Amino acid sequence: MTDADPNIAMLMNRRRFAHRSALIAGAALLGASASTAIAQSTPEAEEEPPHWNYEGDNGPEEWGSLDESYAACDAGSAQSPIDIAGAGETEAVDVAVDFATIAPMRIINNGHTVQVNIDPGSSAEIDSVHYNLLQFHFHAPSEHAIDGERQAMELHFVHKTDETATAVLGLLLREGQANAALEPVFANMPAEAGDEQSVDVELDLAAVLPSNPTTFRYGGSLTTPPCTEGVSWIVFAEPVEISTEQLAIFQAIHPNNARPLQEVNDRDVELDAAD
Repeated sequence: MTDADPNIAMLMNRRRFAHRSALIAGAALLGASASTAIAQSTPEAEEEPPHWNYEGDNGPEEWGSLDESYAACDAGSAQSPIDIAGAGETEAVDVAVDFATIAPMRIINNGHTVQVNIDPGSSAEIDSVHYNLLQFHFHAPSEHAIDGERQAMELHFVHKTDETATAVLGLLLREGQANAALEPVFANMPAEAGDEQSVDVELDLAAVLPSNPTTFRYGGSLTTPPCTEGVSWIVFAEPVEISTEQLAIFQAIHPNNARPLQEVNDRDVELDAAD
């Protein structure tokens, strides 16, 4: 080929242009494929559990329809809380509680209640089964009733075994004198959902319990979604007192976070009249 051969030069330029275009198109296709592959390989964000609350469209009457994992809230036959009435007396083994003094307190407002998380070291032995105390939290008004009467609040001590069996000690709180043992909790309740704080004060858990160890016992469920059944409930027969001011502190944060009473059905409710 020479400079004097314009036709051949034009043909070579066309081939170079076609080759360059093919390379550009191939690179674009490769880039698009890589982008698609990356997009397909990126894991989806984990689904959060359905939102529920204590009123309106997501209230207790609707819990069972919010998600299939909440089905027991509607379909379960051993749900909690209940009206504790007509209990038969039993000679059940006493509840042996071994609660430590905790410091600092780790308090969280989880949007449904105010909860105090417990470090290892506190436990309860119920009918020879050892349960570790994980947390306690509050409901207002009380979730359980005794002979049709509900109290101002209820405190739940949530325990689990190493095999994840659950037992809850329920303590009814009635209006009266200020509760000195619980005052550190009431004085430091986080006001906003999601708030969590560590408070450098001591809380004597054992001092929260009533002097009378008599309890009611029955098989029930969690009182919040997913309403899982198989929970051992031990509810103290004797309420302890809180002041009107302490009640108001909690109600300013959670005015009503109690599930309605559930049917007892054919369950046995027993009174352990401890000496």
